Amino acid sequence: MREGTRLDDLKIVDAAALNQPVIETDRFVLRPLRPSDAGMISHYTSDRRVAEGTRAIPHPLPPGASEGFVARALSPERTEDVWAIDGSAHRLDELLGVVSLTRMEGNQSELGFWIGAGFWNTGFATEAVEALVAANPHGSRTLFAEAFQDNPGSARVLTNSGFVYLGDAESWSVARNARVPTWTYLRKME
Repeated sequence: MREGTRLDDLKIVDAAALNQPVIETDRFVLRPLRPSDAGMISHYTSDRRVAEGTRAIPHPLPPGASEGFVARALSPERTEDVWAIDGSAHRLDELLGVVSLTRMEGNQSELGFWIGAGFWNTGFATEAVEALVAANPHGSRTLFAEAFQDNPGSARVLTNSGFVYLGDAESWSVARNARVPTWTYLRKME
């Protein structure tokens, strides 16, 4: 296992140290991940449907994968900022899913998200993406995102959040062990 990929390698980390703002919405807050999120991340992402909706989540989920993901998200050397969608202040689950931004060259970022299957069709994904876009914590001039073409729900989240269809492409899905056709989206922030 690489250095810095185990949760016990981490000291107490807070939002200020991560330079990630806490973003409030009507039904939840977006907050940086914390080590205690690993169990629920493992629970949700062990669902084949969730894993197959992403590029990077393997299925079956290997032992330690969620802990490694959280450790990387909390690392000072990270390239991706990850927020937990936390509904606990509104009598919802502490972790409903995650939303992320990965820095790209040219003051651009790539947006990613997934929601636990039990919370699909609730509007949580759209609310989280819209809140992150409005906050624009990277100060990006452009955001990119993609959705697998067999996942029209994720495409609707993006278009409902002001993303514009850019074109077709394909991406590798670890869970599917295959290239999958995608729709690529863009949102200009200027």
